[in-house]
Amino acid sequence: MNFISLLPVLYGLGAAGAWGAGDFAGGLAARRSNALAAVFHAEWLGIIGVLGAAWLYAEPMLAARVWLWAMLAGAIGSAGLVLLYQAMSDGQMSIAAPVSALVAAILPVTVSAVSEGLPGWEKIIGFGLALLAVWLVSTGESGPLGMKIASWQALRLPFLAGIAFGLYFVLMRDAGRTGLFWPLVASRSGGMAILAVYAGLTRSSLRVSRPVWPVMLVNAVMDVTANGLYVLAGQVGRLDVAAVLGSLYPGVTVLLAWLVLKERIRGWQKLGIALALAAIGLIAG
Repeated sequence: MNFISLLPVLYGLGAAGAWGAGDFAGGLAARRSNALAAVFHAEWLGIIGVLGAAWLYAEPMLAARVWLWAMLAGAIGSAGLVLLYQAMSDGQMSIAAPVSALVAAILPVTVSAVSEGLPGWEKIIGFGLALLAVWLVSTGESGPLGMKIASWQALRLPFLAGIAFGLYFVLMRDAGRTGLFWPLVASRSGGMAILAVYAGLTRSSLRVSRPVWPVMLVNAVMDVTANGLYVLAGQVGRLDVAAVLGSLYPGVTVLLAWLVLKERIRGWQKLGIALALAAIGLIAG
């Protein structure tokens, strides 16, 4: 195995790491302001850096169709965040995180199997272990066996959020075939637009206090980095590899919460992290 063949795995893992760190910073920002404001400001803060990179590297402008495709991806992804946060605020946090992450990974895996053919058995087993790892890492105090069987009413928002995230994976991979920085600008523009419309319709406040801005800046940098690495992973490898590895981000968030906030890592989460490492080995093999 040469280094080039490992690039999709490295980019996918890098995306998971940056998404996990971004979610950790975004969670801190949301605690000190509100979730909608934290996501909205992270969107436009991220655009500034990506615009600078597009100018610095003189990347060609996207065709109008690709620009709209990327904007649609960003709008759908941001809508998924709103649905996920709503599910969490309704008291379904222990269900929302694993369900949305699992659905988000399964959709691009299915699309990839149809468009690119089935991967090898090692990768298929690795995908299964990765999805199980996401579930275990995302479960709450009761663990996966202690979770009550949820009704469709409880699963509806997390399921729809997962579909939105999965569609983002699929659409952004296609939009990123002809560039890196401009697809990110278009995506974040679409996300920012739909969040602004949602805030206007619900009359939600987007104000944040001054101490929150540094945390939101970290969130923006990490999120842009993650999206960029995901686009690169899709350019050099299969969609399913990029999406499944990118979906391992909850493990990074859990590790950061343990290191920074001294939150306890439970037995189920340790098992999930171990399974994630095994999955990475199989997918990279």
